[in-house]
Amino acid sequence: MTESHRPSGEYAMYPTYPSSGNGAAAYPPPPPYEPAQPIAAGPGTTVWPGGGGADAGGPGGYPPPQPAPEPSKPARRAKRPFALLAAVAIAASVVGGGTATLIGQFTDGGTNGSGSGGVVQGTTVSQSSAGTVSGVAAAVSPAIVEIGATSTAGQSTGSGVVITSDGEIITNNHVITGASEIEVTLSTGKKYTADVVGTDADKDLALIKLQGASGLKTASLGDSSGVKVGDQVVAIGSPEGLTGTVTSGIVSALDRDVTVAKSSEDSAGSDRSQQQQGGSDWPFEFGGQQFNGDTGTSKTTYKAIQTDASLNPGNSGGALINMNGEIIGINSAMYSPSSASSAGSSAAGSVGLGFAIPVDTVKADLDALRAGNDS
Repeated sequence: MTESHRPSGEYAMYPTYPSSGNGAAAYPPPPPYEPAQPIAAGPGTTVWPGGGGADAGGPGGYPPPQPAPEPSKPARRAKRPFALLAAVAIAASVVGGGTATLIGQFTDGGTNGSGSGGVVQGTTVSQSSAGTVSGVAAAVSPAIVEIGATSTAGQSTGSGVVITSDGEIITNNHVITGASEIEVTLSTGKKYTADVVGTDADKDLALIKLQGASGLKTASLGDSSGVKVGDQVVAIGSPEGLTGTVTSGIVSALDRDVTVAKSSEDSAGSDRSQQQQGGSDWPFEFGGQQFNGDTGTSKTTYKAIQTDASLNPGNSGGALINMNGEIIGINSAMYSPSSASSAGSSAAGSVGLGFAIPVDTVKADLDALRAGNDS
């Protein structure tokens, strides 16, 4: 009769294994993995790796099975706006400062910085067209407008630069001074009526605002402190009423003292009807000489950027632009002799002697103009 070797007592809790061999030499089958080897710690003592004494471990003296590790929780996905910003920021680090500017506009809701001394953001030249006259023209022309001002003396034509999407426009004071009605024509041909917000006759600057305008293309006001003689520039305006005319040249000189009349009433020998017909441009003084007529008794002098870019009557208030598409000056005075004033000579038009008010002067004056100051 075969005996059953069933464990009893304190070992009954462990499962039985089929015997292999005979009698006391019987042993359980080998486990499916290599068991940990005991460490000898002296006579009569056996220590298993992982801690514990001689009675530590599971069935058969083997180390107890370790619990399976808990599955790791999937990383929480970043919320879409932050993930998008991270992606745009990475792109900005590669592309450069232009894209970084766009990121700043995205994160602050698209507002344009336009306070005193601040940069007014707007359209600039794409990277593929940077440094070309055609690229500057394509980018900035939509932000340059033609201004028609009607007064008791007649009608004059000038230009202006759109600096906000709801229709704030910088121009020369002499373009709109004394006007009873102002009509502005966009590059698309659409017309608006404009109101005068503020004027500064001492700097020959004015700020006007279109009625009911929105979504307009805006220019970017740059930094005129870094302009150097010899820099290539582009001028855009409406000479003789030819809206959106583009010319180019270089910066001929800096800090020229230019003197102009403060208003049409103060300018002897020049009226608005003559300006519209091209018979005379706004009178100014430079180097002790008078050009385009008599500046009269009430006048002001400012530091100007001189350029040889072709400027003609109607360019006043338009933009002088660097090759990145940033406004660096507001064109304000140009020598444009006519056949009538040239003692029988047929010479007329631009002679490459033009001046622009530095854009840093414009930015410093913006807060006062927006406050409605008239001086």
